[in-house]
Amino acid sequence: MAIHATVAGIPRIGPNRELKIALEKYWRDPATAGLLAATARGLVHRYIDSANAAGIDSIPTVGRSFYDSMLDTSALLGVLPSRFDTIPDCIGANLPAWIDRYFATARGTETQPASAMTKWFDTNYHYIVPELSSRTVFRPDVATWLGEACNFRAYSKGVIRPHLIGPYTYLALARTDDGSDPLALLEQLVDAYQDIIVRLGAEGFEWVQLDEPIAVTDLDDGARQRLRRCYQVLSDAAEAAGAKLWVQTYFGDGDQALEIFSGTGVGAIGVDLVAGGAELPHWTGQEVLVAGIVDGRNVWRRDLDEALNILENLADRGEIIVSTSCSLLHVPYSLRAETPTESEAEIHDWLAFGEEKIAEVALLARVLQARINGTDITADDAAALRRARVAVGKRATSELIHNERVERRVAAVGEQDRTRTPFERRRAAQEKTLNLPELPTTTIGSFPQTAEIRRARARLRRGDLTPERYDAAMIAEIREVIERQEELGLDVLVHGEPERNDMVQYFSEQLDGYLATTNGWVQSYGSRCVRPPILFGDVSRPEPMTVRWYEAAATMTSRQVKGMLTGPVTMLAWSFVRDDQPLGTTADQVALALRDEIADLVAAGARIIQVDEPAIRELLPLRKEDQPAYLEWAVGSFRLATAGVADDIQIHTHMCYSEFNELIGTIGDLDADVTSIEAARNGMQVLAALSNAGYAQGIGPGVWDIHSPRVPGQQEVDDLISDALASVDPKLLWINPDCGLKTRGWPETIASLKVLVKAAKKARSAAEPLSEVRAGAEPVSEGARVL
Repeated sequence: MAIHATVAGIPRIGPNRELKIALEKYWRDPATAGLLAATARGLVHRYIDSANAAGIDSIPTVGRSFYDSMLDTSALLGVLPSRFDTIPDCIGANLPAWIDRYFATARGTETQPASAMTKWFDTNYHYIVPELSSRTVFRPDVATWLGEACNFRAYSKGVIRPHLIGPYTYLALARTDDGSDPLALLEQLVDAYQDIIVRLGAEGFEWVQLDEPIAVTDLDDGARQRLRRCYQVLSDAAEAAGAKLWVQTYFGDGDQALEIFSGTGVGAIGVDLVAGGAELPHWTGQEVLVAGIVDGRNVWRRDLDEALNILENLADRGEIIVSTSCSLLHVPYSLRAETPTESEAEIHDWLAFGEEKIAEVALLARVLQARINGTDITADDAAALRRARVAVGKRATSELIHNERVERRVAAVGEQDRTRTPFERRRAAQEKTLNLPELPTTTIGSFPQTAEIRRARARLRRGDLTPERYDAAMIAEIREVIERQEELGLDVLVHGEPERNDMVQYFSEQLDGYLATTNGWVQSYGSRCVRPPILFGDVSRPEPMTVRWYEAAATMTSRQVKGMLTGPVTMLAWSFVRDDQPLGTTADQVALALRDEIADLVAAGARIIQVDEPAIRELLPLRKEDQPAYLEWAVGSFRLATAGVADDIQIHTHMCYSEFNELIGTIGDLDADVTSIEAARNGMQVLAALSNAGYAQGIGPGVWDIHSPRVPGQQEVDDLISDALASVDPKLLWINPDCGLKTRGWPETIASLKVLVKAAKKARSAAEPLSEVRAGAEPVSEGARVL
């Protein structure tokens, strides 16, 4: 039996963010289309070359991806939103004709909003949500797609495996504009996929990979049967065309996927052996098992001895292919780009980024092959195994990981440390202290990170700018931000966060137990890249992290200024987290560090403190049976961070780009005084759900979608506020954007905030009579209160 090596998926952004740079140039200047086309193709070529050199037998790609795989699939299927149909084809630039409609779908235009964007399962990667309806007709653009696949196959000498999102996952994650069930389109979509598969088979492709991660989520018997029938039909089409289907799952229990797909005629089934178990009782050996044994989502070296034991047991049962657990787009490209200090070198030896994970997969395949054949491994492979064994052993016993003081403090936490007094009592104290108008306006935290700010940060890193001069430059930026907010008439101000490179990275660089990377970029969405820090040990705060910036801003205005922090769950979700202790324990360590920071902000005069948790939905387990335990520690860590303040201190939190309907109860359980959420793209739909759930605390539904590079129209924002007031008491409603403004430019920021403030003032005037009526009405019970 030949043991092959592969990966479940490949990144697109480039080891040095080459695609990001080319994308942003093209968005500014369409004349650079040739650069974008060449960059995207060159990055795939480079990945093919490096995978071949490492010993990978095939990689899944169909061609150039310019934003995300779900959007790629929408373009392939001919179902980009019709509101962008008037955008002309891109001609003569070696780009797909639909490329500008594709980007408009992701980013919007001056007159049309973008499609919704949300998180990809339980990751920090985002996808553009397909917009469908009961009238949708799929018209695949197979020629463009097939041409790309053939070009890359010719370059790679045959190791390309055409790949796209599976039909069931695509529809399960889609939305409709008429309330119909997207899965009602499944039969039509399966017909379209049959045509695609037949064309690929006719071109001589042996394997076609369809990703169906939905198969590891909670599916009832009816859904499982529909999924089985879907792949029976597709497998028949593939067989008739001389091809085989490779169904790839990840992020959960692979045995459930095996139960669904085994016996349908598919040739290979990919399962995640990191997120799920390795026993796999539903694998009979009938299909090839693609064993996702190397973690594609985290950065720790694999225990290769443990992995080989698992793989040997599986190989006794049938044919296997060694793989990563999921696509490598979730980890940085290579450790070779890192330059660790002497004190960091030991930690770096514990790590494996994308290139190193490919090497682990190939090594496991070679060693497993030798064991099956009864032959010796090479000296190089034996040395690689020894190095891995030593690194894994040193990590387990390193003194760098444990801090007894931190561990004792976490062990001493009690329920009283996670509890504040009832909201109504806090609300009365805060109204007296803060003296804010109804419908107060604010922003989420960050303001545009200008070229000057980025240059100053780069000069500080190079040593070309002293810390004192850097601080002075940041103080000048803060002053400008404060002055602009006062001119706009915002009620609660922020300092703008010019000193912060990223909302997680900034804090990680000031906390013990974290390690920052030099070039550890991963894609979050489109051209947006982040450098997740590595949380390797017990977390503590050596000194205040934000107080000096808050104090600087507070001295510049008589208005309230929010202290701005990132919450414990998001600090974990947007980091590569240690896997040697429960996540809840690590979250409590971060929470205690934040609790100390909040105490210092209060001592410095802060009366409003925002603790952002945009990622709390992101880590929610995919299976409902696993969710209560997660929510218990996630909510508990937030409350541990925020419960140490007096009643008159107003705690805000912020969430964005998640399916909030799944977290309605959790939003209340966090017990923040005010919660701001993304709502502009979904038309305030979440507010009705909150109201129905009895949520009765402050809420700030976003009225400006900041991820779309457009200034919202006045009527558009007026309507959103009016919709919000249909569910929310004006005394509890805040007016704010969906998210921070770091990625926006100043002209659009000023223009959009003018619209926001004007709309708030207009709504405030209209709401005053309603407030007077409510004030004179009979009091309502807490359970019946309107939001």
